Amino acid sequence: MLAKAVGLIPGGVNSPVRACRSVGAEPVFIARAQGCHLWDVDGVRYIDYIGSWGPMILGHGHRAVTDAIRTALEKGISFGAPTELEIELAELIVEAVDSVEMVRMVNSGTEATMSAIRLARAATGRDMIIKFDGCYHGHADSLLVDAGSGVATLAIPGSPGVPEDFVKHTLSLPYNDVETLETTMRRHGGKAACIIVEPVAGNMGLVPPRQGFLNSLRSLCDRYGAILIFDEVMTGFRVARGGAQAVYGVVPDLSCFGKIIGGGLPVGAYGGRRDLMEQVAPRGPVYQAGTLSGNPLAMAAGIATLKELSRPGFYEGLEKQSQKLLDGLQTVAEKAGIQVWADRVGSMLGMYFTAGPVYDFSDAKKSDLDMFARYYKAMRQKGIYLAPSQFEALFVSAAHDDDAIDKTIEAAGRAMAEITAR
Repeated sequence: MLAKAVGLIPGGVNSPVRACRSVGAEPVFIARAQGCHLWDVDGVRYIDYIGSWGPMILGHGHRAVTDAIRTALEKGISFGAPTELEIELAELIVEAVDSVEMVRMVNSGTEATMSAIRLARAATGRDMIIKFDGCYHGHADSLLVDAGSGVATLAIPGSPGVPEDFVKHTLSLPYNDVETLETTMRRHGGKAACIIVEPVAGNMGLVPPRQGFLNSLRSLCDRYGAILIFDEVMTGFRVARGGAQAVYGVVPDLSCFGKIIGGGLPVGAYGGRRDLMEQVAPRGPVYQAGTLSGNPLAMAAGIATLKELSRPGFYEGLEKQSQKLLDGLQTVAEKAGIQVWADRVGSMLGMYFTAGPVYDFSDAKKSDLDMFARYYKAMRQKGIYLAPSQFEALFVSAAHDDDAIDKTIEAAGRAMAEITAR
């Protein structure tokens, strides 16, 4: 399949990290999935910790989600017109996320962040945006400066094809570095339209915000009249029902969502204060459109997913299993004599092959990438499906029961013993 794919698709994949090149492996072609498991085209079963890169918080093939998609499918695939489903999903998002008073559906996280930045520029009349090294906000031109995720995995500093004029208005600063941020805002705050950040960085592995970092973003935006944008495409409804902003108690002006709000189907959204969102066309002058925005299948899947997340005890159970996995990985690493730095926020985990600590992208890049590559291949041989990059988070789902977690920890112990024996 790979031999055929490379002649038809660049690199044989439709998103670069999937190629597994940074770990010296070939991609696995998936045939089907159920619960916390994947099966490849050769029939090999894996315990999955990618979860379609985050959205499968309920596990694969959850009955409520598939039933909702099936019901919507029977009524029509796409209309390019308003539906009641759009209203229902918008209500669920507004209800769950305190900072969001209005929301606009789009088709991807990239569309969400791109649109939120356009809105921030229009609202402030300013051009400059501030982001953070290692935070990935999609592949829009102005956001590929020092991005994490696949850009870091492939050791690409930015991207050819992005004009300098597009990125000259983008400043990228060290994540978690309040002092540098304050200095930058003193110099440029009056020109900054927005600060955009992953409130929990999940595209340089997993790096939580240090105490006071997010609060500093809020106060500096207030002081200099900039818009604070939280990119919660990954963290929204993942680390908590109200997102990372609920966990850390910091209120952004705009928030971007994706992944979970589509239940695994392509979707994105941006939302926030009413006075800002009412500047979006057709209500206001800031243009943004999309033929498939609010697609009924994606809306139905998202509604079903968010309703399941509202069940009492859901997040408590997910936290318990995620902590069990983190504790187990740290224990087997210690037994193998391997120095790792591991952390968790909600059901997102990260583990680096470095003594740590890891507080920013510079720290993350100190990880032993060769050891990670050996660990990745050893785990895959043992039926554990991890992201093929040190700079991606792991995701635990509600389908990861004790048996799956125990098997993962046992496999990790054997994998670490093998890579230290070489």
